[in-house]
Amino acid sequence: MADEQVLRAQKWVNLTYGNVPGYVRCPETGNTGWSTMNSLIMGLQHELGITPLVASFGATTYAKFAALGDIGFGWEQNRNIVSILEFGLWCKGYWAVEPGSEGWFTGVTRAAVEKIRGDMGIGGAGVINAKIARAILNMDAYVVVMGGSEKIRSIQQWLNGRYWSRSEFNIGPCDGIYSRDVQKSLMYAIQYELNLTPTGNFGPATQAGLKANTVGPGSSGIFMLLFSSACVFNEPIPRSDPSRTNVTDSWNSAIQTWVTKFQAFSKLTESGRGDYQTWAQLLVSMGDPDRDATGSDTRFEITASRAKWLFDNKYRVVGRYIYDPPGSTLDKEIKPGELQTIFDAGLRVFPIYQDNARQLSDFSYTQGYQHALNAHQLATGYGFNRGTTIYFAVDYDATQEEIDGSPNGIVKYFHGVQAGLASKDKKYNHGVYGSRNVCINVTAKTSARASFVSGMSWGFSGNLGFPLPENWAFNQIKEFKVTNGADTFDLDRNVISNIDTSVSSVNDPAGPADSFITYVTRLYQLAGEYGATGTRRSELVMEYIRHKDYGDYRWNLLIGEFDTGFRDFANSKGMKVEKFFKDPFTGYSLGAEHLMATANAHLLIDHPGSLGEANGGDVGGWAGDLMTFWTDWRNSETEYPNPLDFGHAKLAVPGVTSSFSFTDFIEDADGYHIARAVRGNKTIVQAVTEHYAATGGGLRRFNNYFIQRWGNSTACKNSANYALCGTNTKIMMAQAGLITLSGAVLPNDYKLYPGGTDKVNGFCQGFVDAINARRGLESRMAATYRANHQRFLREARARAQRHQ
Repeated sequence: MADEQVLRAQKWVNLTYGNVPGYVRCPETGNTGWSTMNSLIMGLQHELGITPLVASFGATTYAKFAALGDIGFGWEQNRNIVSILEFGLWCKGYWAVEPGSEGWFTGVTRAAVEKIRGDMGIGGAGVINAKIARAILNMDAYVVVMGGSEKIRSIQQWLNGRYWSRSEFNIGPCDGIYSRDVQKSLMYAIQYELNLTPTGNFGPATQAGLKANTVGPGSSGIFMLLFSSACVFNEPIPRSDPSRTNVTDSWNSAIQTWVTKFQAFSKLTESGRGDYQTWAQLLVSMGDPDRDATGSDTRFEITASRAKWLFDNKYRVVGRYIYDPPGSTLDKEIKPGELQTIFDAGLRVFPIYQDNARQLSDFSYTQGYQHALNAHQLATGYGFNRGTTIYFAVDYDATQEEIDGSPNGIVKYFHGVQAGLASKDKKYNHGVYGSRNVCINVTAKTSARASFVSGMSWGFSGNLGFPLPENWAFNQIKEFKVTNGADTFDLDRNVISNIDTSVSSVNDPAGPADSFITYVTRLYQLAGEYGATGTRRSELVMEYIRHKDYGDYRWNLLIGEFDTGFRDFANSKGMKVEKFFKDPFTGYSLGAEHLMATANAHLLIDHPGSLGEANGGDVGGWAGDLMTFWTDWRNSETEYPNPLDFGHAKLAVPGVTSSFSFTDFIEDADGYHIARAVRGNKTIVQAVTEHYAATGGGLRRFNNYFIQRWGNSTACKNSANYALCGTNTKIMMAQAGLITLSGAVLPNDYKLYPGGTDKVNGFCQGFVDAINARRGLESRMAATYRANHQRFLREARARAQRHQ
């Protein structure tokens, strides 16, 4: 929405300086942005006598402004300079002066300056010096923005307040967001406290200082504040409880527990102390580059001698390239027989695909699609097994603009990769190599299975102010030269998380879900031996797999008790609950218990006749997850005031931990499909086999789920609203158990708050958007597959005609 005062600023600066040589006009839209701030900066430079004009508040502008002294109430040396500052304040949302009185530094202006200084954390009188002027004329926010938190904002304000008067320190944002600027501010603070001249670099002196400042039981003071601030910047820890911590100036048991969890996630020694390795991991993407690592990657052939050296030096995994583009002099592609040499030495391997990948022009949808086809052909030629993850490289510091770009853009490229692999029945999954930010975006927007993080490029902007991705499989921390007798070769050291266990053999015909299908088949056989017939045999399989985690009183009330006799019978035959199996189409680990609980609920309670409603069957799947997600939002409302934003950020987003995760959504969809197949007189063995076969329903799970369960977005949104606010008996029981008992207000009651109805509707829209986002990826893959298939048919007909 356009802002009248911002529009006035844009019109004024363009009218005042439009004829000045070098001045760049800003759009007159009423929407603030860098173009407006840059125009104001160039206007300021003109008033300061600087030529040529540049869109940057640099050293010369700073020095010239500083020579003016403090600008405050009654300052009249140059009314245009005052106007520029007041318009800058307007653009940041501060009531800078009575409209039409710009150019006069009034009491209103002084109050606005005092307010922004307070928001910055620096306090003080309502005067402006060069450092504050530079902060006014940029796009930093000093109030919490969407996705930010007051906890992080308080740290930002503390850093500004303690260090802003130091010559090297710039006033940083106070928006509640951990960013590269905040990370740099923290590094400066650490270097100040170590009595170093701050550079922001994690150099030898900084490393030595931190080694001498381990924190732990009994620690207090400034380094505890800095350490705990770094912890807050790196929260939440995925899949951990507690996942968050607080700033403290004294060591306590809560932060010790959090640190231990962080160390476990990062694959550090779980000392429960703020030792050097933990400091390093909190501050820079490569952490301590000399810590223990059992993974590696290299462009050099792994000969028997090199394989032995790797094993003897505790390496167990090596990444190797499956392609070397024409014209390359690196000779990095896997050599004939090399894989067997690697396996014979007791090592595993993961495949990497890189075709240049060093600039934005190397990335488009078409290139991604072609690269995927090539990678599929090459990986198949090497015998890599179905379900292997191939890591496609982004080997440069891609900015957010380049990540999101179109037609050339990193995400567009990976959409092409995804479609290309899908056109080959998704034999292989795609992973991503790149900076933390690249990996996070590609995972969230293209469902990449795993991330290979270029952590040793710690100076990349994409590695500054971003956490280690939840789905990190390999973190590349150091490149060095190996000397192995007379032989030398370059090697990168990688810490491994075991999300991707890599490959220990090739040419295995089994699929990733085959063991799960075998498991279901055996349970189905035992159900027959137990005496069950018809659909009841399939139902017993569902009950057995779900009974441990989804067999309490709440599930008894929802769908009835499981058969304890069959449980005991199956256990006597050596069976046990298998919790996870690998999804052939995404490579993600799926929870068999949640999957079968969902299937069991939908089998016993078919979806309601009105697809815009919800019932107990839905509670066993998506509706129960959505209720839990409502509680999750209520606990995060200060960070995400708009529930639609929360849904877009957290609901079923790959690589993001939440109470309604991407794998939860897969399990909800698959459980629904399996139940529908069994309702259609197929056995559970048939249903599971057909769904997870190479060309099975899993390739179209979300589109089919949406069409069969809801049919359209309106029904989907109405159904979500019914799940949260409906009065069906089992719906209300679930609301009480999943929302009320968790301490959250019921959505029906929340509607009584001002704006509550709109927020409930926004929350429900977030659910619709989440499933449509997942459908969109499948639709793009399906469209590409159809086009590719038609092309193959045309080529086949042409070949046949030529041979007639």
